[in-house]
Amino acid sequence: MGRAFQNRKESMAKTAAAKTKVYSKYGREIYVCAKQGGVDPNGNLALRGLIDRAKKDQVPSHVIDKALDKASGVGGEDYSPARYEGFGPGNCMVIVECLTDNPNRTFGDVRACFNKAKSKLGTPGSVSHMFDHCAILAFAGEDEEATLEALMEADVDVTDIENEDGRITVFAPHTDYAKAKLALIDAFGELDFEVDEIQFVPQTTTPVEGDDVAMFDKLLDSLNELDDVQNVYHSAELD
Repeated sequence: MGRAFQNRKESMAKTAAAKTKVYSKYGREIYVCAKQGGVDPNGNLALRGLIDRAKKDQVPSHVIDKALDKASGVGGEDYSPARYEGFGPGNCMVIVECLTDNPNRTFGDVRACFNKAKSKLGTPGSVSHMFDHCAILAFAGEDEEATLEALMEADVDVTDIENEDGRITVFAPHTDYAKAKLALIDAFGELDFEVDEIQFVPQTTTPVEGDDVAMFDKLLDSLNELDDVQNVYHSAELD
């Protein structure tokens, strides 16, 4: 089926400042995830997947440990999730996920990024209905039938399974993330997940061509430079 999803395993930041931003974003996300679901990765599968992903992106252990220590204490920052939706260059659809301690500041910053890229910030729900909110789990393997059987036995509402180049990719509703991951681990033992996250996957892609490509890159770069922005999802298919 070849569903277009974005693996967040991006190339390692090349400058110290960029690395610091990556570490800060992971630290904030780990803190919030641990605060909500507990600091024990064995009992908080979302946290476990997040820590694994941070390690693959070469986030230092002390950054992870500091976030967990803060989450286990009393008080701390009061971050809340915020999601913004809009239309980027070429009329592609964009979803911006944030963790913020100041929603008014974050909204202003995100809106400025859209304006500078000649794009338009929309209202909540303006584009998200054109995305599937998916749990995505990918691992080395070829037995698609055994994978589907394990998930069905665990009552996971499987959206899709792909089997390409020795890698199985499972798509399920985001609400079934923990159930799907547990089912796979129970069936196949400890797995090294190449992708282990929840994403917004576009139902259709939008061609972005010509001068819009540079403007689209400008939008993404400016959004990713914001400390409050955690993830950017889009429907753009670049020429």
